[in-house]
Amino acid sequence: MFSSAVLESDAFLDLPPKSQNLYVHLNMRADDDGFASPKSVMRSAGCTALDLKHLVDANFVILFDSGVVCITDWKENNTIKADRYKPTPVSYTHLTLPTT
Repeated sequence: MFSSAVLESDAFLDLPPKSQNLYVHLNMRADDDGFASPKSVMRSAGCTALDLKHLVDANFVILFDSGVVCITDWKENNTIKADRYKPTPVSYTHLTLPTT
């Protein structure tokens, strides 16, 4: 599920259409904590590194040195019941995320 507060925000609507498309595809392919590997998603969605850069610059995703991204509005876009939650396999990445 996606939050209309995110997808209808001026910041999101100011993104190029391909970057918006990439954001949606990253959300669909992310694990239960909002982490995704963007390279395969970019290939399948026909997007480029520039489209990802737009998302990083607009703070819709955080790009780590490992190449993994974290979707910053993940908790606003998704809620997962505790009995269905699976921790991310990239758990070390949590240590560098700010808590809110």
